[in-house]
Amino acid sequence: MNNDPMINLLSDTVTKPTPAMREAMFSAEVGDDVFQQDPTALKLESYAADLLGMEAGLFCPSGVMANQIAIHLHTKPLDEVICDKTAHIYNYEAGAWAMHSGVSIKLLEGIDGIIDVDDIRAAIQPQFDWLPKTSLLVLENTCNKAGGTHYNLEQIRKLTSFAQTQGLKRHLDGARLFNALCITGESPKEYGPCFDTISFCLSKGLGAPVGSILVGTNESIREARRVRKALGGGMRQIGFLAAAGLHALRHHRDRLSEDHKKADMLRNSLAKNEGVSRIKPGKSNIVIFDLESSYMSAADFVENLNEHHVLCAAFGPQTVRFVTHMDVSHEEVKKVCTVIEKLKA
Repeated sequence: MNNDPMINLLSDTVTKPTPAMREAMFSAEVGDDVFQQDPTALKLESYAADLLGMEAGLFCPSGVMANQIAIHLHTKPLDEVICDKTAHIYNYEAGAWAMHSGVSIKLLEGIDGIIDVDDIRAAIQPQFDWLPKTSLLVLENTCNKAGGTHYNLEQIRKLTSFAQTQGLKRHLDGARLFNALCITGESPKEYGPCFDTISFCLSKGLGAPVGSILVGTNESIREARRVRKALGGGMRQIGFLAAAGLHALRHHRDRLSEDHKKADMLRNSLAKNEGVSRIKPGKSNIVIFDLESSYMSAADFVENLNEHHVLCAAFGPQTVRFVTHMDVSHEEVKKVCTVIEKLKA
C-alpha cells in the first residue's frame, strides 16, 4: 500500500497555522469582543483598515459573512446588485443576498471574470416601478471561478469611478486581494479610496485558520458590527484567532509569489497533456482547466489523481481546479506534474 501523504490542492483554505502563528495565538491578549474589549482583535482591525487606506475594520468569521454584511449595508429590499456571472457572492454564498437583504442580482458577461465600464452601463436598470433599483457594484479580485484572474488598479479606478457617477455603492470581494497585489506590485492603500467597503480573507493564501476582515468608514463599520451581531457573528475572546490573522498579514503576504510559481508549474504540465482543452488565463494560485470530452470526465480525472495521493476538485463536468498554498511544497507540486504528464490522452 502507498503510504505517501496526500498532496492537498483542493483549496488554499486547507492550510494549518505555522509554529510562529501558533505561538502568536498562544500568547495573544484577549477580552470580550462583543464589548469591543479584545485588544488583539482591535489591533488587527486597525492594522487592516490602515493597510487598505480605510478608517475602520471588522473581524468576521467568514468571507461570506463579510460580503453579506457589505451587501446589507449598501442596499435595501427591492434593490439590485450587479456583478460578474462568475462572482463568489452569486455562485457560492447560498443566495444569502436574497435571504438577508431582499435584493436581486444582475449578472454581467465579463471575460474570464473581468468586466468593463460598458458592462456596468448596460446593466443599470431604468427608473420604472416594475424594475429593481440598481444600487451596488461588487467586484471580485482575484476572480476565483474564472481561474484566479485579476484586475489592476487602473481597471479598478475606471470601473469604480463610473459606478460612483451613476450613484452606485462599490464593494470589493477581495478574498484573495493580496494575491492580485502580489502580481501587480500595487499598494493596498490605493484600493481604499475606490470602494465603500472591502472584504478580504485571512484563511486563504495568507494561512490563518479562520476569519475575514471587512473595512470601510467609521460609520459603515459601526453599522456592520450591529449587522454582524444580528447574523450570529458576535464573538467573545476572538483575540486567539485575531492574532493568527495579524501574524498572517504581517508575515505571509510577501510569500504569495511562491504559490503563484507553483501554480505556473502545474499550468506548464497541463499544457503538455493533449487531453486538456483549455487552461483559464489566471496568473495567481488558482489553476482551472477544461478536459476534452474524449479524454475523461472531471470526476474521473479527480479519481485518478486521488489514486496518486493528490486531492483536487471537479469544477464542472469537464472542469477541474487546483489551488496552491503554503502547505504544498515545490517538490510536492513536481510530483503532481509527473502524475499529470503520465495521464496521456
